[in-house]
Amino acid sequence: MSDSPQPKEPERADASPAPAACVSAGPISATDPTPAEPPQVQSAPPTEAPADSGPGLTFGFNVEKIAGQGEDSDPILRDGRELGLVAVFDGMGGAGGTVYETSDGPRTGAYLASRLTRDVVEQRMVALLDPEWNLDGTAAADLQRSVQAALRARLVELNAPASGLRSRLLRALPTTMALAALQRREPSGDRWACHVLWAGDSRVYAFQPGPGAQQLTVDDIRDRGDAMANLREDSVVSNAMSADTEFVVHHRKIELTAPFLVIAATDGCFGYVPSPMHFEHLVLAALRDAPDTDSWSAAVPTAVSAVTGDDAAMATLGVGANHIGFRKLFAQRTTELEQRWVTPLDELEADLRQQERKLDELRTARRERQAQLWAAYKPGYERYLASVDMRRRHESGGHAAGLPAAGGLPGRRRRAQRMDLRRARRPGLLHQTVPRPDLPRRRGPRQRQDQGQETRSPTRSARRPTGHLPVAAARCSAS
Repeated sequence: MSDSPQPKEPERADASPAPAACVSAGPISATDPTPAEPPQVQSAPPTEAPADSGPGLTFGFNVEKIAGQGEDSDPILRDGRELGLVAVFDGMGGAGGTVYETSDGPRTGAYLASRLTRDVVEQRMVALLDPEWNLDGTAAADLQRSVQAALRARLVELNAPASGLRSRLLRALPTTMALAALQRREPSGDRWACHVLWAGDSRVYAFQPGPGAQQLTVDDIRDRGDAMANLREDSVVSNAMSADTEFVVHHRKIELTAPFLVIAATDGCFGYVPSPMHFEHLVLAALRDAPDTDSWSAAVPTAVSAVTGDDAAMATLGVGANHIGFRKLFAQRTTELEQRWVTPLDELEADLRQQERKLDELRTARRERQAQLWAAYKPGYERYLASVDMRRRHESGGHAAGLPAAGGLPGRRRRAQRMDLRRARRPGLLHQTVPRPDLPRRRGPRQRQDQGQETRSPTRSARRPTGHLPVAAARCSAS
């Protein structure tokens, strides 16, 4: 946009490793039209404010599966009286596994991409987000151009040699993004416009006291299914931010009425639970059991770490209530989740595991019993096979049955077969024939013409004289 302030040069993604946990980076000022420098994410306690001041609480975290090698960036958490911003970025380790040399040592393309994209997106959204400005379409196009330009410039700066691998799955500096920008519709009102922007399979959720968790983004994956099907299938991401491929930043606007929670999360948070209901329960059960926001912000990453097999980042913003208020608002929903969905599924899962253990025990017992019964049955069953085996060993020069020495049993078998064939061909009484004159070998027309002979075949009488009938035929005529 020509009337938008141009972004300053983003902070280098490899400048310093990100901390494992983060919280709100500070309020968004609606009166300052110029973009501020991205603030450093601090490991500080979560924030909580009175419910009538807009966002009531915020917290976020970034759990690294392997310390120091996490490819998710720290989330974005910004809030103000009339505005709110949450976002997560998941560096795609499979597609972006290429390692680059940086000032901090070797880093994967996924690690660099998620952090660089985070810096660029935060700068642009601070500049674009305004209570009076409708973000429809404008923010998505702006973010796509800004992120793509930054990633391409960083790739050139890395000066990496071209890879010899060729695959549509490999990308340079790939990352996902899921972002929610909140704008209050009227000053001090309860209605909020939630602008959701994303690329990839990271998600934004709205948690409301009545319906519970609601997914606001659509996963960019090749094999699209519902949330339950996506847990069972490991589909390929079809659209993600990167330096060497074109990508799309999707946008949609949702109207929300306070109180509500908005949560942005990478797939490490929701992709390893048994069902979407379990993810909602993970968040709300931690809220129910936590006396304050500090405890809640510690309980959620602990619960995620217990089940995830990936890095996991989450940003949570609550609007219209504080921690105690949200505990009361979601108490009934949490109980309903447990009684109606989570507990029945967990009981079935426990029964299934118990039956699988019994089945494994039965298979083991069957193998052992089969071996015992066969050992008792085998001597009588192989009574006559033992002598054959000994003879084979002797004929093969002491080698094991089935593995004769060269020139041993197979050669003798062939000689015996030839002798049997000769005996079978010896003329017997019933099949003896009267000798007949040798007949000329049949030649093709070309051969006979070359020798000056007729091409016509000899007559039947010439080929078989009447006085030389088979013995069996002669006997018949005599009778």
